[in-house]
Amino acid sequence: MTTTTTEAAISVESLSKTFRVYQERNNTLKSALLRRRTAAYRDFAALKDVSLEIPQGSTFALVGDNGSGKSTLLKCLARILVPDAGTITRRGRMAAMLEVGSGFHPELSGRDNVYLNGSILGMNRREIDRKFDEIVAFSGVEEFIDQPVKNYSSGMYVRLGFSVAIHTEPDIMLVDEILAVGDASFQDKCAEKFAEFRRDGRTVVVVSHSLPQLRSMADQAAYLDHGVLQEVGPARTVLEKYADAARSNIRIDDEGRVRWGTSDALVSRVEVLTADGHETGSVVATGDPVLLRLHFTARRPVEAPSIVLSVDTIEGVKLWSSFSADQGVELGTLNGAGHIDLLIPHLPLQPGSFPVHGGILDAGGTRVVDFVREIAWLQVTGGPVHEAGGPVAMEGVWEPGGDRRTAR
Repeated sequence: MTTTTTEAAISVESLSKTFRVYQERNNTLKSALLRRRTAAYRDFAALKDVSLEIPQGSTFALVGDNGSGKSTLLKCLARILVPDAGTITRRGRMAAMLEVGSGFHPELSGRDNVYLNGSILGMNRREIDRKFDEIVAFSGVEEFIDQPVKNYSSGMYVRLGFSVAIHTEPDIMLVDEILAVGDASFQDKCAEKFAEFRRDGRTVVVVSHSLPQLRSMADQAAYLDHGVLQEVGPARTVLEKYADAARSNIRIDDEGRVRWGTSDALVSRVEVLTADGHETGSVVATGDPVLLRLHFTARRPVEAPSIVLSVDTIEGVKLWSSFSADQGVELGTLNGAGHIDLLIPHLPLQPGSFPVHGGILDAGGTRVVDFVREIAWLQVTGGPVHEAGGPVAMEGVWEPGGDRRTAR
């Protein structure tokens, strides 16, 4: 097991990478002679003087829009690309899973490719023999392991390739967007494996566009835009900055919550109460009435604001939002301390944990005065409504229709 230290797993210093993008290309000597000049091209700077440290034992996310340089940086870390300038210092054994089927030979069987890919990643035959059954079981392709991988679906490619990579027991694991190809059960396996890596002091560097997935697994992150590093630090702050680059003053407050806005008024807390205003300790039951009380303190007068409360799943998927202005509620001017209540007559959530976010917007609803993520939680237990699954309780009622004769 790798021992966690304060030393960075990867240090990147002043890294730059430029590609030539050809407008026209001389594919033959004849075309070069006819044009009487070299092929026209322009330089595209994929990375521009990027410096960052990836802490050992962290799950580190690289985020940004398409073309921001995320995958280029990952390939430089994996030694697939050579940077034009700068240095990368890696500490520990590294494995990379960057493309579907990378390191696989399409004509060979899955069994043969486990040995081939494992050898490429640094395992000897005895080590692969010992781990073979575990690799195949994790991938879930046992039934097809002796079939040529050219017949595999992209999901089967990913599962087998990723399974081989993680069983090399690397100190550093590099993972590109390929996990989006896997099914839900495979992604759950991967999340569990990443959690195990973190407990063992290993490092995972992952590129993904799925912010809910990254919110649930990453503790550190870097945000790139057109090859320039915009932000690096705690994942909660960086992911929010990437989610909306127009947000101002994104920060972590004294209680560890992510918040942003002008701060003319602040959301101080949100209470989860019964319908008649009694404390619940955030524990409520499916189908029960729930009162959410948002407390605020206005540092400066805020004219005709709108208050918002929203609820997500624990994975970060938005379930619901409510704005006071949408219901025509006029709050006048916020000045000093106060509170506003929102009553939910029948809580439509199944048992589980759900984060509550709260905020204050200006009169037009275009400027955020203050918004706080995870300012409260709903700990939902079973109630009078019983349904099979999913986060929402629809309170559906089954009614038999037509001929009720017993089928024979």
